[in-house]
Amino acid sequence: MTTFVLVPGFWIGAWAWQPVTDALRAHGHRVYPFTNTGLGERAHLATPETDLDTHVTDVVNLLRYEDLTDAVLVGHSYGGLVTTGAADRVPERVRHLVYVDTGPLPDGMCQADFAGPEERARNQALVEEHGDGWRLPPPPWADLAAGVDGVDGAALAALAERSVPQPWLTAVQPVRLTGGWEKLPCLGILSSFTAAQTRDLAATVPTFARMAGPNWTYEELPTWHWPMFSRPTDLAEILHRRLGG
Repeated sequence: MTTFVLVPGFWIGAWAWQPVTDALRAHGHRVYPFTNTGLGERAHLATPETDLDTHVTDVVNLLRYEDLTDAVLVGHSYGGLVTTGAADRVPERVRHLVYVDTGPLPDGMCQADFAGPEERARNQALVEEHGDGWRLPPPPWADLAAGVDGVDGAALAALAERSVPQPWLTAVQPVRLTGGWEKLPCLGILSSFTAAQTRDLAATVPTFARMAGPNWTYEELPTWHWPMFSRPTDLAEILHRRLGG
């Protein structure tokens, strides 16, 4: 039995992991699908001060108060930044890090930096015009999912109904890392790039530099950026096969 902590990215909460959670529990694993402060069923807790440190502390407190050790932290998209920060604080409680279509960013970098200056400016405008100056609205899910196999009307309806604006400080606060996480083994589950492309990027682009090395392995799961909606069974099977022992 393995203890999995599933941390989502922007706009979504623990609910997005439900099919993955069910499949892993069917294999006998202990699973904690997680919701960051201000998202999902915790949307009412969002404030203009909710930032990356808030979410890192959320995960650290789960590990501490549930007394989890030997845990596998699974971070999707922005959630990978959160899990890296949590593992950096309490590496003694973490067995393995899994990055679902994401990776660790360097110390001092924020999620908005990764998107690039043009997208950051567009998102900042959305925050100012449609997010009361502190929230980033969800994207047009139907447009993003156009042509993606496995994303049906029910999934799109759930995304439209349950996704909520992301507190903007979570995107612009730089991550602070001591290096405590760097000795942990890492698995990259790649949906947007192949393993070969990821290795090439790690060798040439500083943002990807920490996605290669002796501690890293990869699995390819080609689909859109949210495989928990399009290929949840396959995602769960990778986690079970690679880390379920």
